Amino acid sequence: MANPINHYAIVILAAGNSSRLGSPKQLLSWQGSTLLRHSAEAALDAGCGPVMVVTGAKNEEVNEAVKGLAVEIVENVEWEEGMASSLRVGLRQMLEKHPETDGIIFMVCDQPFVTKSVLLCLTQIQEKVGKAITAAGYGDKAGTPALFHRSFFERLMELKGDKGARMLIANYPEEVTIVPFAEGAIDIDTKEDYARLINL
Repeated sequence: MANPINHYAIVILAAGNSSRLGSPKQLLSWQGSTLLRHSAEAALDAGCGPVMVVTGAKNEEVNEAVKGLAVEIVENVEWEEGMASSLRVGLRQMLEKHPETDGIIFMVCDQPFVTKSVLLCLTQIQEKVGKAITAAGYGDKAGTPALFHRSFFERLMELKGDKGARMLIANYPEEVTIVPFAEGAIDIDTKEDYARLINL
């Protein structure tokens, strides 16, 4: 296989200040918990490997949201740069703590329908197909959660500003396998998004 992965890890990006929403999306109530804790529990349930949460804005409150869970936390003090900074911090810290990692799933904290099975599907498809990127597909987009093989770590570290993993997925289509995840299109950026979610 072209890109075998032996040691998975998961990085959850949860550093933003949710400026469009007006309050931290990480802490919104969802199914008796919070969006962030739901994401972290799905990641832990998948059992792929270590799970790291990248915090930033509202650091103390966000830390409290995952209290008691077996996650590692790293603070991105440069969170205002945008998503790329959190991605770099999470990747760098994961490789420092777990240098054997050769595949990382990047998640965001505002996709309420991410589950253990969605995450495991990424790893299973990657093992079958062997491409360097395995990404969730919804509508005409491909994005998070997305699994990157070590061969893309350097390119991830070069991302700047608000450019996240989606840019690499778009720029290297020949390296990408898409896993359908229709509910991945539901994310929370505004109060209206959240109102639609809780009324589903």
